[in-house]
Amino acid sequence: MTTPAQPSATPSRPIALITGVGRSIGIGAGIARRLAASGWDIAFTYWTPYDRRMEWGAEPGAPASIAQELAEAGARTAAIEADLTDPDAPARIFDEAEQRLGGPVTALVLSHAESVDSGLLDTTVEAFDRHFAVNSRAGWLLIREYGLRFRGAPGTVTGRIVALTSDHTVGNLPYGASKGALDRITLAAAHELAHLGVTANVVNPGPVDTGWMSDDLREALVRGTPLGRLGTPRDTAHLVDFLCSPEGQWINGQLLKSNGGAAA
Repeated sequence: MTTPAQPSATPSRPIALITGVGRSIGIGAGIARRLAASGWDIAFTYWTPYDRRMEWGAEPGAPASIAQELAEAGARTAAIEADLTDPDAPARIFDEAEQRLGGPVTALVLSHAESVDSGLLDTTVEAFDRHFAVNSRAGWLLIREYGLRFRGAPGTVTGRIVALTSDHTVGNLPYGASKGALDRITLAAAHELAHLGVTANVVNPGPVDTGWMSDDLREALVRGTPLGRLGTPRDTAHLVDFLCSPEGQWINGQLLKSNGGAAA
């Protein structure tokens, strides 16, 4: 499913491409809302089959309703369904975003994830490979595609890459390991793409309840957070918004925690 095509005139607003925006209560959707309010046009990806096989299930009509919400905030939008296990998907995503929004992508925000709980002894090879294909390989290919296409004005720092990560590993081995690999890929981009005028940072949002927590886990995490609550998608979005702003251009090559001081 895709949203209706929009005019391809040269945009007056910069374009952000955000992955993993398939649920209205998710972190990706929160980031999209914040950037739209800050003057960005938004291309976003989603993959409904992933949500269908997770315990929370797919949210019917979510991509279209998110796109409508962003449009009401003044953003031109392009919702793109994409299977990130496919190594050809990143190029197609950029092609569609550029065609439908009429310009190049200025900010790339990686908020997609494959996340299925399993540990050292019960992770299957299939699950391990799928986590690395989605969380690590697709992250690299998206960043590579961005770097090959980005053309900023000489002497300016206008390009932005922000990747969302996690430090969870115990009982969640393939997710944590593949996110750790994404960290290194993103931090390499901070150096290798600097000559293009691009910054690259990693954000760890800590525990954010987007429908996957049990009551017991939620209560335990609140007890372990000095500020006495869980993080929200808006908390993460505010930091990503700052990193993508002109004021955030001096922050580069960092892994930033936005977690209220939650205990590890």
